[in-house]
Amino acid sequence: VQLQAYGGGLVETGGFPRLTCAASGFAFSSTTMAWYRRGPGKERELVARLHYSRSPVVEDSVKGRFTISRDNTENKLYLQMLILKPEDTAVYYCSAEVGERDFWGEGTLVTVSS
Repeated sequence: VQLQAYGGGLVETGGFPRLTCAASGFAFSSTTMAWYRRGPGKERELVARLHYSRSPVVEDSVKGRFTISRDNTENKLYLQMLILKPEDTAVYYCSAEVGERDFWGEGTLVTVSS
């Protein structure tokens, strides 16, 4: 299982970057995927989760601003971020629920300037 997240960087408050996670090594189209983040001095938290056949689940803290989606033809997971706030500053990770295990990729840092 390989997961590579990218698309982070320095963004101004109110910005709208899109994160991408390129996945390989497993049956992506039948795998539940998710985005997590870990802010400075904080615990890792779920941002959004997308089951392969159900509607997405988005945490209240980002609901209405972030959208999770996937492209099963390209084995990619996306996180469209809108109206970024300084408190969204974090390392963002994608994860895959493969069998009984959760796999994680290297994160991508999003820094929101105030």
